[in-house]
Amino acid sequence: MFRYAFIRLLYGILVLFGVVTLIFFLFNVLPGDPARMMLGQRADIASVEAINRDLGRDKPHVVQYFGFLNDVSPVSFHNLKEPTSAFYFKLSKYPSAIHLLNIGNSTVVLKKPYLRRSYQSKRPVSEILSEAFIPTMVLATVAMIVATILGLILGIFSALNKDGWFDRISLIVSILGMSLPSFFAAILIAWLFAYVLADYTGLSMFGSLYTVDDFGRGEYIDMKNLILPALTLAIRPLAIITELTRSSMLDVMTQDYIRTARAKGLSLFRIITRHALKNALNPVVTAVSGWFASLMAGAVFVEYIFDWKGVGVVIVDGLEKYDFPVVMGAVLFISVLLIIINIFADIIYGILDPRIRYT
Repeated sequence: MFRYAFIRLLYGILVLFGVVTLIFFLFNVLPGDPARMMLGQRADIASVEAINRDLGRDKPHVVQYFGFLNDVSPVSFHNLKEPTSAFYFKLSKYPSAIHLLNIGNSTVVLKKPYLRRSYQSKRPVSEILSEAFIPTMVLATVAMIVATILGLILGIFSALNKDGWFDRISLIVSILGMSLPSFFAAILIAWLFAYVLADYTGLSMFGSLYTVDDFGRGEYIDMKNLILPALTLAIRPLAIITELTRSSMLDVMTQDYIRTARAKGLSLFRIITRHALKNALNPVVTAVSGWFASLMAGAVFVEYIFDWKGVGVVIVDGLEKYDFPVVMGAVLFISVLLIIINIFADIIYGILDPRIRYT
């Protein structure tokens, strides 16, 4: 099991390296000069050159690339004597760095990944993302929990009542859920429940995870604002999980060990919970892990429509203002999360089905 987990971790690191490379070159070939956008009408050649020098954009792309790798890596190499070097160690950038090894004018440090600073607000990108992460994480987690629980229940009942009225209705709802774009579903749900039926539901179209109390003394978590965006995000994964559970359960219920369990007189509930469901969960785990990471990335439209102050709104604002470090940091953050979730999903596969460890 340890060898299996180590190989999956190694694959994840290689994928992450490719993602970092793609992100850097993609955003560095886009048109637009951040220095001129920061200065606006006050831009002059000397000021533009000074800002580009401060941002490190005056160096060749290869040097910028390795500097970016050095910044985002938890273990990095730095120069201690040349302030003009792209690899110069600045305490302001790495305040919590731990020096592991000093070799002449160079040092090897252990640090938190440095995602640069916003072109517009000058704030560290990691600080911006840390503030936006919790609302997005709560939204995606609640949506995924709802989709998983309901999807498993509906999928099991559909499999047990194959070709019945419940199965047919479940199939129609699943097809509609899979074919409905998130942005359209968000607009439709917001219009119906937060506008047309607002007097009955008491739900607001716009909201945040944190709400100031009536006397302005502080913030508290207002779960009422979470219902509509979480419901919108849950629609598509709910449809996928329902269909996967149904098809997987139908396949498992025809196996010999299920017939043996029935011949022994075991109850249907015991057969499903102890034998069938465990062996039917592999494709569901795949869907849950992939969709959870997708919700973290795909919540952009839903967050923007519901004005949910999460990573999605940060990405949209960064794109509108050409604030490349913020967008690059957000994309990299979501990519790392996706890779970590996939690694955990692979490990869960190995636990559920030991045969996978040897393939």
